[in-house]
Amino acid sequence: MSELQHGPLEDRHRDLGASFAEFGGWLMPVSYAGTVAEHTATRSTVGLFDVSHLGKATVRGPGAAAFVNATLSNDLNRIGPGKAQYTLCCTESGGVIDDLIAYYVADDEIFLVPNAANTAAVVAALAAAAPPGVTVTDEHRSRAVLAVQGPRSAAVLDRLGLPTTMDYMGFADAAFSGVPVRVCRSGYTGEHGYELLPPWESAGVVFDALVAAVRDADGELAGLGARDTLRTEMGYPLHGHELSVDISPLQARCGWAIGWKKDAFFGRDALLAEKAAGPRRLLRGLRAVGRGVLRPGLAVLDGSTTVGLTTSGTFSPTLKAGIALALIDADAGVEDGQHLSVDVRGRALDCEVVRPPFVTAKTR
Repeated sequence: MSELQHGPLEDRHRDLGASFAEFGGWLMPVSYAGTVAEHTATRSTVGLFDVSHLGKATVRGPGAAAFVNATLSNDLNRIGPGKAQYTLCCTESGGVIDDLIAYYVADDEIFLVPNAANTAAVVAALAAAAPPGVTVTDEHRSRAVLAVQGPRSAAVLDRLGLPTTMDYMGFADAAFSGVPVRVCRSGYTGEHGYELLPPWESAGVVFDALVAAVRDADGELAGLGARDTLRTEMGYPLHGHELSVDISPLQARCGWAIGWKKDAFFGRDALLAEKAAGPRRLLRGLRAVGRGVLRPGLAVLDGSTTVGLTTSGTFSPTLKAGIALALIDADAGVEDGQHLSVDVRGRALDCEVVRPPFVTAKTR
């Protein structure tokens, strides 16, 4: 995007004291009360995130679900109407254009939520492959996305009279004060939570009610800073870091999101070949033993030999330690529990290799 994009609630965030930064071409709230406080509230009570920058697209027409199933990686036949699914849009060489959520609305309608910066690329890839009668529409500004995450998230939605009893990755269409809202039991924090998708132009009605309910539940408004520390603690990939056109799903440990028995999906032949040969590198977690904050793009060493590169890194407010995700060369023979070092500005920081997540997931 040549110009910075703005969400539907920006004025409200300014009034609430948010600090802002650019992310994925959008000006987004990064923090309100401080990242650690927002992170802790999400783990202990509830956090409210505005992630309306996320993309939206719809695939419609006879056989829309079958078409999506023949292009995106995961197997839509595992779910049905009223369910959502994590999936990948891959290149023919096995890289990842984007990871996204597919909402199975009906056999002739699939609603997609890709990442902000990759929406146009996902829409273009699907539109180029669409059969006659199936349309792929970029609806980036059709809906806002509000994430309510944490142990008290259900209580917050109950106060608004919105549905909360669906299974994990189930969704329902409801309404609040006359505003239609799609509610999915999903999220990006590892906590029990929900993502609400009201219309873009009337998102403020829902947001204002959520702010009041979250505050009454001793929660916090939360920005992208806490969203990143929360997802890193869970080992969840972020496109451009753990997934990219140069990083395959197998390297990122996302092979579970591939319908290996399907006859067709973008990148199938390349990914089957990589699966048979074994990925040349593999995503692992690193937990700092000593004091130090890990960041993306740092060399990982076994002794004096470079064996990988960090893809994400942060300070974990839950563990009170530096943590990172890193792509480690498969032929280095690294195992969980082993100690490696990370070059932090010329200093070797001792780290233990761990299998993510770093903290226990509570999503289900």
